[in-house]
Amino acid sequence: MLIRTLSVLLLAILVSGPVFAVEPELGPVVPSYGPVAAPPPGSYNLDPNVHYKVSMDVAGVAEFPGDRNRHLESAARFLNMHARNGIPADNIEFAIIVHGRAARDLLTDKAYEARYHEKNPNTGLLQELSAAGVPIYLCSQTAAFRGMAPEEFSPAVTMSLSAMTAHVRLQQEGYTLIPF
Repeated sequence: MLIRTLSVLLLAILVSGPVFAVEPELGPVVPSYGPVAAPPPGSYNLDPNVHYKVSMDVAGVAEFPGDRNRHLESAARFLNMHARNGIPADNIEFAIIVHGRAARDLLTDKAYEARYHEKNPNTGLLQELSAAGVPIYLCSQTAAFRGMAPEEFSPAVTMSLSAMTAHVRLQQEGYTLIPF
């Protein structure tokens, strides 16, 4: 009987998940996107007294139709997690460079719906990233070769000669590329 009781108790603990898990929170920089979990005390972090310039390359798309682009969501997470952990939002300049298949995630709802028969699941995220001061550069070569006109993209998007050009320029301006 004791062994059975202990087995049931152990199974209940395993099924319920770890007791130390924390519920992710949203904001403050990108209020509705980029959920962040609290780190353990003393976690390695950026220096709050340094001004950072960071860029991210986005070429991948969501795994399933109707899902947001996880790379765009990661940009929001980066901004939120550092603001939540002592880095002033003004100390991070963040830029996103988009090319390849991910160009579709920058389309307006109207253009996205014409192609994929649903509204763009990234629209709200793009608006909030833009409101947070994040420039989103789209490779004009990608757009041209995919038959997408500049006016089909969100107002949050700035066309760049190419993704390569945007990376070179941002690097010259002191941006650090997040390598994934």
